[in-house]
Amino acid sequence: MRKLIAVLVCVTAASAALLAPTPAPARADPLPVFSGRLYVDPYSDARKVADQLAAGGDTAGSAIVRTIAEQPTAVWLGDWYSPALLLSVIQRHIRAAAAQDATLVFVTYAIPNRDCGGFSAGGFTPDQYLAWNRTIADALAGTRAVILIEPDSLAMLSSAKCAGEASIRLPLIKSAVEILNAAELTTYLDGGNARWLTPAVQASWLTAAGIDEAHGFYTNVANFDATQSERDYAGKVSSRVGWKHFVIDVSRNGNGWTGTWCNPPGAALGQNPQITEGVTTKLDALLWVKHPGASDGECNGGPAAGSWFQDGAEALVLAR
Repeated sequence: MRKLIAVLVCVTAASAALLAPTPAPARADPLPVFSGRLYVDPYSDARKVADQLAAGGDTAGSAIVRTIAEQPTAVWLGDWYSPALLLSVIQRHIRAAAAQDATLVFVTYAIPNRDCGGFSAGGFTPDQYLAWNRTIADALAGTRAVILIEPDSLAMLSSAKCAGEASIRLPLIKSAVEILNAAELTTYLDGGNARWLTPAVQASWLTAAGIDEAHGFYTNVANFDATQSERDYAGKVSSRVGWKHFVIDVSRNGNGWTGTWCNPPGAALGQNPQITEGVTTKLDALLWVKHPGASDGECNGGPAAGSWFQDGAEALVLAR
């Protein structure tokens, strides 16, 4: 009898095992945002200027500018490109990044009433803006590029000169995130900087803009705050928006804040860009988003915003 019971138990156990659902395979780790290396732009203004100086016999000047040209930088996309040229620019960067096995980082900069009439004024109409984002998404689909959406677009909403913009801008940014996410691109929103808004106020703007659907936010773009200050600030913002990830612009913060945001005397190049993703932190990367050598505007001897400023570029390198 005992033998019969033992046999029945074994048969019952075996049957149960056969009938039990197959365990789901362990979930694979998500793919890294920054795979390979960061992209070094072979078409940057710094590269062109360095080559021109070398061709003209100015080897010392060329070497200074090449210090900038050899580092990875973001690629800015804005309303200054015609539709055909926009696609051409994107495609040539896709090819160059593939050859480098590098992650592309783009900045979109064409929100309606950009800079609310400041030095970088411009932008599309709302309908044009969404169509433009669809064009970018279609062109970049499958590349897993990183998109930093509209610097200053959220932090600036607390400024008096941007009164009334939030009702237009926030839905547009939400829609841009949806469009770019659908193409499997990684989106980060404007997180301001440590000297601008409090973490609580900045977090409220991020929440209103749909940070829950974005991968994270960025800080210090085109600004000069010291890296540790930005890390502390970004951590406080992150804690208020569901512990979202963030990246920091360190392109010109080597000497920290020197008293003004527009082509400030005494500013220096920051540390070289690096990927930090995978470390026990929400900081994904330290990037050069603003291009060292690009003017902030017609101030402190600089030309129009975005134009190459040779004296400024040399000062940044020599002050490092």
